[in-house]
Amino acid sequence: MLKRVFVAPDPGRVRLRFAARAVPGIGLAVVVCGLAGHSLAGAVTGGLAALLVLFTVADPTVRGQAVTTALLPAVGLPVLAAAAELHAVPVARDLVFLAVVGTGVYARRWGPRGHSLGVFAFMTFFVAQFLHATPGQLPELSAAVLLSVLCAAAVRFGLWCYERRLPPAPVPVPPAGTGLARVTTRQAVQATAGAGFALVVGQLVSGQRWYWAVGATWWIFVNTASRGEALVRGFRRVLGTVIGIGLGLLVAVPVHGAPVPTAVLVAVAVFGVFYSAAVSYTWMMLWVTFLAELLYGLLGVLSPGLLALRLTETGVGALGAVLAVLFVLPVTTHLTTDAWIQRALRCVHAGTAEAAARLAGSTTADPAPRVAELEQLLGRVRLSVAPLVHPLNPMLGRKRRARRVLTLLDDCAREIRGLAAVAADPQASHDARPAAAFWRVEAAVEALTRGSARIAGPAEPPMEPALAHLHGLERALAELAEPLRTPSGSPLVGA
Repeated sequence: MLKRVFVAPDPGRVRLRFAARAVPGIGLAVVVCGLAGHSLAGAVTGGLAALLVLFTVADPTVRGQAVTTALLPAVGLPVLAAAAELHAVPVARDLVFLAVVGTGVYARRWGPRGHSLGVFAFMTFFVAQFLHATPGQLPELSAAVLLSVLCAAAVRFGLWCYERRLPPAPVPVPPAGTGLARVTTRQAVQATAGAGFALVVGQLVSGQRWYWAVGATWWIFVNTASRGEALVRGFRRVLGTVIGIGLGLLVAVPVHGAPVPTAVLVAVAVFGVFYSAAVSYTWMMLWVTFLAELLYGLLGVLSPGLLALRLTETGVGALGAVLAVLFVLPVTTHLTTDAWIQRALRCVHAGTAEAAARLAGSTTADPAPRVAELEQLLGRVRLSVAPLVHPLNPMLGRKRRARRVLTLLDDCAREIRGLAAVAADPQASHDARPAAAFWRVEAAVEALTRGSARIAGPAEPPMEPALAHLHGLERALAELAEPLRTPSGSPLVGA
């Protein structure tokens, strides 16, 4: 787990810049809220709003990111008003909260913008419960949200917009379908059911901190597409919370909410959340838990008993999510794994076609976008396959096959990257010989995605760089046939 966080590749140092930008962005928002005369509750609300602007907005273009950021208050402020106005009406408050949960998950079908708006709506309602917001606080909290969104946007799009120098990131779309067959629809129903369980049981555990259980259920559904992914995410959430509570007992509790050390530790926690999010959900939850502990320290209510309660509520929320994904319109791991692997293989084919055309003399062909898309798709494959390779998975045969599939897909990605680099070299000679190898790659991809039993292996490796990469690609595709086609009670692809 440590290796995944600190040794994981960070091309272009994007993760590092993502995390480093969050600290001044959120810090500026909190300072501005303080200068505007807002209370600690207003500063906390503003800091969370800024965090969400910098963390959740993930449109592929800077223009799209700016539009989504501008829409966040339009979604968040009505939700904040509803949460505050219903503070004294628990039944209505709970029903509205469940509606926000379901709508927020359902909005994922509209891509990154829908996801960002759904998360912002949920977290706005959540923070209102965290602060026990009342109608009298609504003007201040609303102003804090607006100020903080502006501050975070100024940092993200003005002071440090590193995305302008990056190509637009491709965004993989969830597997398609209609009606209840669509993953987003099923998960909206699942999340609502799981959150309902968490809300009821969480209130039985604590009438004050029940929203922790709902939050745990919600975040388990974010960025997952099958019951296996949700189960693994639930385990990692509980594990990260346990470790974070241990860190809180050692550091946050002794600090007692002292302003200066707490501010420094909050900055460290924010950096940790952003830096670890892409590579380890366990580590991200460790930092999220530590950040919450520091905020409770500022509010003067942090104690070992409160930390034990947080762990209990997290367990309730995780149980609600597990019950929902197992018994409410379940989406199997095989269903999503199959879809993502096939899309990755199609992307391999498309990238090879672009590279071959470039090497044959085309001036318009460009494999670089396909390389970036393949990296995104492989990230989704890893997430989908995570339940199969998890240490607690007892099905050793499937675990070995899944690991073999991941290794060979990584080999494909490496060869595509090398092929694209050769094709992009202006000194590279235009050569029509890769065309024959490309047709063999295309045939191999077609065989893998359509269920053919056999794929011919490549001939002896050539010396030319482009042909050597194509040879490596042929070899990886040929070897993929065995793990993808081995009969199993729950196959990876098409068996």
